[in-house]
Amino acid sequence: MPEHTSSKTLVLIPARMASTRLPGKPLAEIAGLPMIVQVAKRAAEAAIGRVIVAVDDQRVFDTVQAAGFEVVMTAESHQSGSDRIHEALSKADPQREAEVIVNVQGDLPTIDPEIIRAALRPLDNPQVDIATLTVEIEDEAEKTNPNVVKVVGSPLSDSRLRALYFTRATAPHGAGPLYHHIGLYAYRRAALERFVTLAPSVLEKRESLEQLRALEAGMRIDVEIVETVPLGVDTAADLEKARAILSGC
Repeated sequence: MPEHTSSKTLVLIPARMASTRLPGKPLAEIAGLPMIVQVAKRAAEAAIGRVIVAVDDQRVFDTVQAAGFEVVMTAESHQSGSDRIHEALSKADPQREAEVIVNVQGDLPTIDPEIIRAALRPLDNPQVDIATLTVEIEDEAEKTNPNVVKVVGSPLSDSRLRALYFTRATAPHGAGPLYHHIGLYAYRRAALERFVTLAPSVLEKRESLEQLRALEAGMRIDVEIVETVPLGVDTAADLEKARAILSGC
C-alpha cells in the first residue's frame, strides 16, 4: 500500500451554495440524495482516507452531517476551492496527521472512485508537489473549445505527463494528442500550504486558471492519464444527466 493512503490522506470536498447557473447546487436531489452526499459517497468508496466536506452554508452542513459524513464550516468569502480546503484542513486536522490532501470538487456526483484513486499515483514520485488528472481529447470540437482546459505536458510514460502549462487555447501545435484537464488535485500538505500563500500570478489571471500559479512558482505538477472525464454538474441539463446515470436510466 502506498504511503499516502489511510490516515495520511485526507479527502476534502468543497461545496458552495452560491451558483449563478444552478442555485442551491449542493442540495439538488439526485437518485434520492443531495448531490453533495452523492459526491461524499463516491469519495468514501475510493477508500483512500478520511473524507470531509467543507461548506459555507448551515443547510448544507446539517444535510451532510445527517448523512453521516464529517463536515466543517468555512468562510463564504473564499475566492477559490484551494483556499476553502486549506481552511478546512486547518480545522479538521489540527494535529497535522494528513500528509496528502485530495481535493474532489463537490459537483461530481457520478465520479468513478477509481478516478479519485488515480490522482494519488503521481505522488509515488517524491519530487512531485501536486498531482492531477487528464483525458486524451477525442472530440474535435473540444480541441478548440476555450471551456475545455488543456494540459501541455512532457510524457513520462503511457499514463503520465509532467505538466508544463495549462491553457484554454488549442495547444500544443502540430501532430499528436491533446489532453483535457480534469480539475481534481492531490496536494502534498506542504505544497498546499505554500500555494495558498502565493499571490495570483500573471498567467493565472490571464488564463483564469489557478494551477498556473503553482507552475509559475516552480512547483511540479504531474498528471495521470485516465479514460473518462467525470460529469461536472453546472447546469440544469447536467443535473438531469446525473440523475439518469445514478438512477440507472
